[in-house]
Amino acid sequence: MLDFLGAKLSAGWASLACGLLLTGCNQSSPVHKVTLRIKGSDTMLNLAQAWAEDYKRVAPDVEVEVSGGGSGAGIPALVKGTIDLYDASLKLRPEQIEQARQITGKEPKAVTVGYEAVAIYVHQSNPLNEISLEEIAQIYGEGGSITRWSELGVKIPGTDGDKIVRVSRQPNSGAYEFLGEQVLNKKNFKLGSLDVEGAKEVVELVASTATAIGYSGLGYATPAVKTLKVKKTGNDPAYDPNVAAILAKMYPLARPLQVYTLGEPQGAAKAYLEWILSDAGQKVVESSGFVPLEPKSTR
Repeated sequence: MLDFLGAKLSAGWASLACGLLLTGCNQSSPVHKVTLRIKGSDTMLNLAQAWAEDYKRVAPDVEVEVSGGGSGAGIPALVKGTIDLYDASLKLRPEQIEQARQITGKEPKAVTVGYEAVAIYVHQSNPLNEISLEEIAQIYGEGGSITRWSELGVKIPGTDGDKIVRVSRQPNSGAYEFLGEQVLNKKNFKLGSLDVEGAKEVVELVASTATAIGYSGLGYATPAVKTLKVKKTGNDPAYDPNVAAILAKMYPLARPLQVYTLGEPQGAAKAYLEWILSDAGQKVVESSGFVPLEPKSTR
């Protein structure tokens, strides 16, 4: 009789232990959630959010948290360890890489995940169709001589305004830094522009201002604005910011999109990057208005 009661008590304790621990004993194990924190380029924000949404179906146990703030905000967060991945529309400078190495003992590692065109936007009513890098520099650069649309040979219909309204980004923006390096040759920007925080806001302001010009990622184009063809010099052919021109390195304002990790990617971050580079991840790049990598067979 005592043996029987002892067996019953043992079985009862085993059942209770199974219920408390939720492991084994014909019960499914709890799902362990992993969170990936991503911060960086406003240009890449829509793309990063689209990736995160699609990845839920691939890896439901991984929560991908995305925020913008500009390329300049990403590297400090990566170095401090408050994020796992840094979206960058501009390559890190050697001194930034060295600073990260000194602080953390690890070197930031970049993975190119696609390409982007920095498009030059004007209002849809603007008759201008193309512009050269030198003309952009004369509009935006300190000491630049172009301040009126008539100096580019056009008149904006429906308005008596001739003064060019320059829409620009904040200095912590990758697009701002890219234009400064690639077009202004590291000269200062001209004072008096309308500076906005995000890539989307540039396009919205140009769309509502007939005499405006702005620069932002091609992925933010809308029917309310027009993208100009761009040429290196006045004698060169001008190219639209499209896939063929970017992959052929013809469009002069194209740049790679990169995702950085601190040291070699590991675990969930590595799996996420591998998915981004897959056909499924690259389809998201294309559908978001960016240029995907060339097919794996040709890389």
